[in-house]
Amino acid sequence: QVQLVESGGGLVQAGGSLRLSCAASGRTFSSYTMAWFRQAPGKEREFVAAISRSGGATSYADSLKGRFTISRENAKNTVHLQMNSLKPEDTAVYYCAAKFPPVVRGPLEYDYWGQGTQVTVSS
Repeated sequence: QVQLVESGGGLVQAGGSLRLSCAASGRTFSSYTMAWFRQAPGKEREFVAAISRSGGATSYADSLKGRFTISRENAKNTVHLQMNSLKPEDTAVYYCAAKFPPVVRGPLEYDYWGQGTQVTVSS
């Protein structure tokens, strides 16, 4: 089992950047595929990005490719989401999630979730 805690959210102006982090408990972090999802008010939770156990493979939502970058530091049990050129439509609660391989995009496939961190982008 793994526990996830997100951090790094906040209020930023359009065009700005934020870096989210997700700290995982336990000694088996490197066993998990990690992902970020987001959920805006009144909308379904949507896939943002995922990364394989080693970090060698990544997957992104098509609409976010080029602006967001997922990475992980297995030695620190941490996964990051670098978000650049932020837009008001990126406003949402961002969630970190974990599952055993392979990398997939469906939220129902993920077994462990953090509590979320709010990202608000002002115009």
